[in-house]
Amino acid sequence: MEALQQQDAHKRITKTNLLKRVVFIALGAALVATGLEIFLVPNQIIDGGIVGISIILSHLTHWKLGLFLIVLNIPFFFFGYKQIGKTFALSTLFGVTIMSIGTAVLHPVPVLTDDPLLAAVFGGIILGVGVGMVIRYGGSLDGTEVMAILFNTKTPFSVGEVVMFFNIFILGSAGFVFGWDRAMYSLIAYYIAFKVIDITLDGFDQSKSVWIISDEHTRIGEALLARLGRGVTYLNGEGAYSRDEKKVIFTVITRLEEAKLKNIVDDIDPTAFLAVGNIHDVKGGRFKKKNIH
Repeated sequence: MEALQQQDAHKRITKTNLLKRVVFIALGAALVATGLEIFLVPNQIIDGGIVGISIILSHLTHWKLGLFLIVLNIPFFFFGYKQIGKTFALSTLFGVTIMSIGTAVLHPVPVLTDDPLLAAVFGGIILGVGVGMVIRYGGSLDGTEVMAILFNTKTPFSVGEVVMFFNIFILGSAGFVFGWDRAMYSLIAYYIAFKVIDITLDGFDQSKSVWIISDEHTRIGEALLARLGRGVTYLNGEGAYSRDEKKVIFTVITRLEEAKLKNIVDDIDPTAFLAVGNIHDVKGGRFKKKNIH
């Protein structure tokens, strides 16, 4: 058993998965470079994290943006290697390198719009898609998250709270450098990118896990099979207070099916306990939808 665990722990990534990871990290980094150089930077709009600091320093020193993106992220490669692992560190190094080269290549390209609002919106969207792709395939383009993980182990603050603190400080600094209107546009771009990252990671067709406790579990399960075409699993449960045995229905649906599922349950048993949660990935089993009539 121990030998099998060691074998699983050190199992190497397949060539197909490695190629897929390289392609999508490179594509994501290229999209980030496009969002920066074609939309945000020419309009003096910044992003959060190391990218935002790099944009400010590039503006103040007139040095190339890509230089700061590489130099400022170098310490975090080592932190990432120690805290998360070799694969993450190498993926991050590769992604940041592509992003830095991309900013240099795209720097002479004319800006697509001089409207700061359009630049913030479309730059944020492109940035969010690119960052989301890189994260989804095991890398990162910003050392702030790695630093937040390190701070999280030594302080009572969560990773999200640490990232938010640094980004508020960085976006606030843009007001002194570019003006407060550009700082507000930067906040818009950051918010849009943040939301688009979630969409890229979760997908538009986000899945939801559903837990139902009801005395009418058989009827509800059969109705879900017939009217939604979704497989269901019956789990054995026990009430902690009453000690009564209960059947728990578990199933996975898409968010577009949530309203219909609630109607089905409410029609059969209005007193049923129903819990719905978001899940990011579904693999294996019988999640594939069956034909309904």
